[in-house]
Amino acid sequence: MDLMDGFYQILMREQDIQYTSVSTPGGMLWEWLVMPQGLSNAPATFNICVSNMLRSVRDFAPSYFDDVFVHSRAMDGKTDVEVHRNHARKVLTLMRENKLFANLKKCIFAANEILLLGCIVGKNGVRPDPENIKAISDWPVPVDVKGLRKFLGLAAYFHIYLRNYAETTLHLSRLLKKNERWS
Repeated sequence: MDLMDGFYQILMREQDIQYTSVSTPGGMLWEWLVMPQGLSNAPATFNICVSNMLRSVRDFAPSYFDDVFVHSRAMDGKTDVEVHRNHARKVLTLMRENKLFANLKKCIFAANEILLLGCIVGKNGVRPDPENIKAISDWPVPVDVKGLRKFLGLAAYFHIYLRNYAETTLHLSRLLKKNERWS
């Protein structure tokens, strides 16, 4: 589930509103009543708010910023779909009670797998998105340190799926050292 308008659902504390003021070209002073993006602590504040809201359902509904993931398995004689429906209702009820709303256009219900942070997550585990594997496979051969850093950064994101990643990339990592010769 995707929380609609993320930060904009969090009301500012009255004493902090003055610190969000913006001067318009027309000379008017505009103050945010809801938490704007760009405040240094906004992501942490939003994440804490969502995490606290979901504390009672954390076992089946973890969150990552404005995304809530409801996962369910068959139990107590109920199918996985029945359990999922019950879990989704609990989460939506909590959201309604806390005046946080989901963007239904971006929500995916009762899926066997979902795309999450470049990985496919499902009842059979977690694996990298094939599109990202293709991006690594099709990556141009680096010709300088900057290009090598970009490639290693992308590859490092998926290191958990690569056996002996450190050993595999050792020779490439050595090329990042100052005064290292490229042949």
